[in-house]
Amino acid sequence: MAKRTFSTFETFLIFLLVMMTGVTVALLSLLFITSGTIENNKDSGFLTTQSPPATQGSSTPQGSTLTQGPADTQSPTATQASPTPSTPEPTLFQNFSGYHIGVGRADCTGQVADINLTNTFTLLYPSCFIFVSSFLKVLNRLQSKYGSLYRRDNVILSGTHTHSGPAGYFQYTTFVLASEGFSNRTFEYMVNGIMKSIEIAHTNMKPGKIFINKGNVDGAQINRSPTSYLWNPLSERARYSSNTDKEMLLLKMVDLNGDDLGLISWFAIHPVSMNNSNHLVNSDNMGYASYLFEQEKNKGYLPGQGPYVAAFASSNLGDVSPNTLGPSCINTGESCDNANSTCPIGGPSMCIAMGPGQDMFNSTQIIGRIIYEKAKELYASASQEVTGPLASAHQWVNMTDVTVWLNSTHTGKTCKPALGYSFAAGTIDGFGSLNFTQGTTVGDPFWDSLRDQILGKPSEEIKECQKPKPILLHTGELSKPNPWHPDIVDVQIITLGFLAIAAVPGEFTTMSGRRFREAIQEEFATYGMPNMTVVVSGLCNVYTHYITTYEEYQAQRYEAASTIYGPHTLSAYIQLFKVLAKAIATGTVANLSTGPEPPFFKQLINTLIPNIVDRAPTGKHFGDVLQPANPTYRMGEVVEVVFVGANPKNSAEILTHQTFLTVEKYEATSATWQIVHNDASWETRFYWHKGLLGYSNTTIQWHIPDSAQPGIYRIRYFGHSRKQDLLKAAVIVSFESTSSTFEVVTAL
Repeated sequence: MAKRTFSTFETFLIFLLVMMTGVTVALLSLLFITSGTIENNKDSGFLTTQSPPATQGSSTPQGSTLTQGPADTQSPTATQASPTPSTPEPTLFQNFSGYHIGVGRADCTGQVADINLTNTFTLLYPSCFIFVSSFLKVLNRLQSKYGSLYRRDNVILSGTHTHSGPAGYFQYTTFVLASEGFSNRTFEYMVNGIMKSIEIAHTNMKPGKIFINKGNVDGAQINRSPTSYLWNPLSERARYSSNTDKEMLLLKMVDLNGDDLGLISWFAIHPVSMNNSNHLVNSDNMGYASYLFEQEKNKGYLPGQGPYVAAFASSNLGDVSPNTLGPSCINTGESCDNANSTCPIGGPSMCIAMGPGQDMFNSTQIIGRIIYEKAKELYASASQEVTGPLASAHQWVNMTDVTVWLNSTHTGKTCKPALGYSFAAGTIDGFGSLNFTQGTTVGDPFWDSLRDQILGKPSEEIKECQKPKPILLHTGELSKPNPWHPDIVDVQIITLGFLAIAAVPGEFTTMSGRRFREAIQEEFATYGMPNMTVVVSGLCNVYTHYITTYEEYQAQRYEAASTIYGPHTLSAYIQLFKVLAKAIATGTVANLSTGPEPPFFKQLINTLIPNIVDRAPTGKHFGDVLQPANPTYRMGEVVEVVFVGANPKNSAEILTHQTFLTVEKYEATSATWQIVHNDASWETRFYWHKGLLGYSNTTIQWHIPDSAQPGIYRIRYFGHSRKQDLLKAAVIVSFESTSSTFEVVTAL
């Protein structure tokens, strides 16, 4: 047989297919603002601020932060924060000892076309996933606006984790390639959205109380790598009743009158109810839970609007799936819940886990509602108040060179980043495109040779360090045009009284999270802070893929192949976070080194898709109706209107852009049109159909809910077209359009 060869272009395409199995994500923005007391030299942290006890005749000036000295010092001192005339500081109330709470929300969806996802289902108001480039930019803007009030140690940018968000905003090359280039539109839109939410929260800050509650969520999750979990010691597994963490931890925020302000909860589940056949931007099951809670609390407001903010944050979700029917071979129906997640006929591409619903939309609703119902129950019954000082500790660390003490005599070491073969296999929630198999512990000569020709050979050092992972991509040794994975990552803990929020920069598996929490809790207890509640807040500040246990790493399923710093990654994180816990407990945070600051790259691979002018057909204008609505519809039916469209990514350049669509009802008594839905509503969908040479159509759907009121309705479309005259710069031009009216009736 002749030797198989590929052209440079073919090998590049194959390589890109491998890379595009990486994650795409988007964002969550909920900040409960901090600027309060420091007891025993503990810095104030995110979520809330705490005021010291009022002293007779004392006052708190605007723009100031009061600090309280050590326990044997009774006289508080005032430290003036940097003034910002354009943003008045909220008054810190004189006669209150406790937390000040602010909540905020803003759209940070960004570009929704000419990326991996090209349509809109629900906007990403409650779902913001932040990577290091965004984190650094946000910190810089916070410093410019608020001085030293918000810093790297007391700001956590965390995220619900959706696989259905716009990509192209992370600076490391692995993700830039998977995103088809860096999108400055999305990056700037994201940063602006985060800043806006912080500004809203800062302005709305008021004294309040925090209550905590916990409870198990049943019927929402399974372990998607149960054979890996079985590699953990039997004695350890025997301590737990399930191979997933079912507990939800919830914080309820109210003002001093008991009026609701917001909530934040942590629960371990992957938001992948929307599978990899989906092309609609949305916030998945956790976003739907947030949507339901906010709609209940913000009655009369459209989605993404209203004062109440509900955040459903990630925890140790690395090996947790919402597709509760489990994996089966879609061609034969038999189970494929095996170590390789493969089927006898068709291989791994036939092994897919299904959710409980009729389709992915229905599954998202079912799982999201289960999460929402438990949160609602915990919220209503929350009675244990969180009290005590705020504290925070943060370091940047080089995760490629951490010496880990395995016991009193032996050490291990973290590695330069690398992705294994099983990374390209994907999971039962979304398989890879090149027929790789999970559980692979031996490389393949063909793929190794292809990699070596394109990228060069991995060093013996990285191969030895990463064993038993067979290296597919030695990203830690690739630096062109920029590093492919981060070396410098954040480790951070913020405490509110007896609650410690550990902000981890990746996806811990179930057992990894359990070991991590237990170790941090023990460290606090050792240094005088017993009975601490530790929550793993996943996907914070920077993204470093997965973190498995050492034992799970040996199995080399997807999560292990994606544990980029090698088999001792979990031990390294435990060691690093114990340092933070000890510093907080002993009041020595000020003695911690800052660590090496991560880089911020200015020269990134631009998007591979060029900007072209939009064109309307001859005799037509942007927004003209091509397919009108029917005259009459019933509840449960779908209204569909097709317009002459323009590229939706243009709207990401307009920061005042509010929505792509509205559904409006005519109110005869006032002779006005009232907006009942926007593009953040679950009931609406926005599809953009790209044609050739700048021509395109837009389809807007309204899935009429049973709760819709009979009456006269219309659909409106809001877009922006790109226009460029000869020898002139391109300009973005807004347009809007309205469908014909139609009637919704109870029966025809």
